[in-house]
Amino acid sequence: MRIREATGADWPAIWPIVEAVVRAGDTYTYPRDLDETFGQTLWMQSSPGVTLVAVDDDGRVVGTAKLGPNQMGPGSHVANASFMVAAEARGRGVGRALGEAVLARAREDGYRAMQFNAVVEANKAAVALWTALGFEVIGTAPEAFDHPREGLVGLHIMYRGL
Repeated sequence: MRIREATGADWPAIWPIVEAVVRAGDTYTYPRDLDETFGQTLWMQSSPGVTLVAVDDDGRVVGTAKLGPNQMGPGSHVANASFMVAAEARGRGVGRALGEAVLARAREDGYRAMQFNAVVEANKAAVALWTALGFEVIGTAPEAFDHPREGLVGLHIMYRGL
């Protein structure tokens, strides 16, 4: 697997991943009826942000991440990132590889820390991965996410220094 910066030409391979994750409605606060145009606007970052793709040995995009400042101005030294992995590639280390790549890129880009603002409490795999990569839950907004199967669950704020 190779991780590289995404280009506009990658969008047709990224969109099906984004669309499937968003339609499932169990990990992101994006509207479940997100259309492709708005999805591309949300996911494909412009400077100082960056979008990455994980590409398998056959050249298929199997995951993607976006990285950028968590806030503007005096909060721009803290990064934020989001990750999506194709259903058929889950459990194969794609999320971990993207996480490690994003942390390295954030350090290279001069960020001092990384914060995730809305990790769905019921997304046990993500919480476990981010914890293993050094993040800690610094707060939880109770019942802030309407999960399609579990009802109202919390949204974690997760943080780590770089």
